[in-house]
Amino acid sequence: MKQIFPSYYKNFRCIAGDCRHSCCIGWEIDIDADTMEIYRNFPDIVQRIDTSAEPAHFRLTEDERCPFLNGCGLCEIILNHGEDHLCQICDDHPRFRNFFGNRTETGLGLCCEAAAKLILGYPDKVTFDADSTGCGGDSGNEREFFALRGQLFAIAQNRDLSIVERMREMLVFADADAVLPARSLTEWAEYYMGLECLDPARDDVLTRITDRELPFDAHAVPAEQLLVYFLYRHLASAVEDGMFAARTAFAVLSTRMVFAMASAIAGNGGITFEDLAEAARLYSSEVEYSEENMDDILWELDDLQEFR
Repeated sequence: MKQIFPSYYKNFRCIAGDCRHSCCIGWEIDIDADTMEIYRNFPDIVQRIDTSAEPAHFRLTEDERCPFLNGCGLCEIILNHGEDHLCQICDDHPRFRNFFGNRTETGLGLCCEAAAKLILGYPDKVTFDADSTGCGGDSGNEREFFALRGQLFAIAQNRDLSIVERMREMLVFADADAVLPARSLTEWAEYYMGLECLDPARDDVLTRITDRELPFDAHAVPAEQLLVYFLYRHLASAVEDGMFAARTAFAVLSTRMVFAMASAIAGNGGITFEDLAEAARLYSSEVEYSEENMDDILWELDDLQEFR
């Protein structure tokens, strides 16, 4: 089985107590069955787990913190028992995986601020590395998909073109008639405000979006990395659902929305790298970690036929 990773993947390090948006706050943390069996041997752990539900999960505190997140932002399970006692979701986060017949593609999710800064700050064209050659080959459908996706990667990484030109070429490549639906940034912001909201900070940012020109040229490399990230993470499902054009459009729209949100965060000043990283983190946590929101956006892009 091939294990595929983007070239920046192994540079990731959790920043633990320095994280401003801890993944141990605000999320119900489910515990996989194998780890739950281990936890039953540790009274200090099991007493803070709700075992009445399926799957079992940690009982959050009144301020929605994991009961093992101490005042310094560190995990008491790691401190007292070691990293090998983390449940699967805690050990994996912020990683995601897409599975194919002969390969597993792993990446880092933008919802983690450390991952967002690593991805957006990576200066080179992203390549994809394999840990093993595996055995057997990809199916015919998968080979066709990898070839098409590779061409989209090449367009997204063509530094002889502006970001806007790359976006247009990506959409045309995915579907000769495909461009984004005829909506301004403020209209898109209004659409996003109608989606499931996980963090009130989202709407505070979206309401401040204006129809100003987005500063892609000043931040071309982070924009490129966003396009490649969204393609790598979300295009894989097109092998099953056939939504190749809609998922390509999602990569373009998401990159535009991250820049629009960064401009809203920056206010009247020019956007900074920090603004982009925070906008990417907020967008990811609100969209990529809500199956309902992902489905709504993809169907919106798939169904709308009014183009400009």
